[in-house]
Amino acid sequence: MPSTHTSLCYHIVFSTKERCNFIDSEWRARLHEYLGGIVKNLEGIALAIGGTADHVHLLISLGATHRLADVVREIKSSSSKWVHEVIRMPIFSWQEGYGAFSVSASNREKVCKYVLDQEEHHRTKTFQEEYREFLEKAGIHYEEKYLW
Repeated sequence: MPSTHTSLCYHIVFSTKERCNFIDSEWRARLHEYLGGIVKNLEGIALAIGGTADHVHLLISLGATHRLADVVREIKSSSSKWVHEVIRMPIFSWQEGYGAFSVSASNREKVCKYVLDQEEHHRTKTFQEEYREFLEKAGIHYEEKYLW
């Protein structure tokens, strides 16, 4: 085949360190825009970005040459630096790990809506409950003591 064709879409979730409520609603939208800019600079496509005071969700499309771990590391590193310098919150940091789940083309619209409706969604469910559900639906084995 003379060319490469991919459909690589990921739902990425990560939280603030110790799930502290660092992300204030006054600048949350700016952070989400900045996260989208990082993805764009990495030559990916940010389809949706949402979150609450203690975590973010990104629905992104990446190319065949992207390494997911490198992309997430750059997103977290650059956005943390932005929060330190622009928002002037030197204590801000992201939790070390993350969750990344592949999303089929047929399910993108549903996941996009889910990502954008985070504040509403978390009125009835905690981040911990949500994340456990993601792991269970994906069939990922985990030990509770290593999640938080």
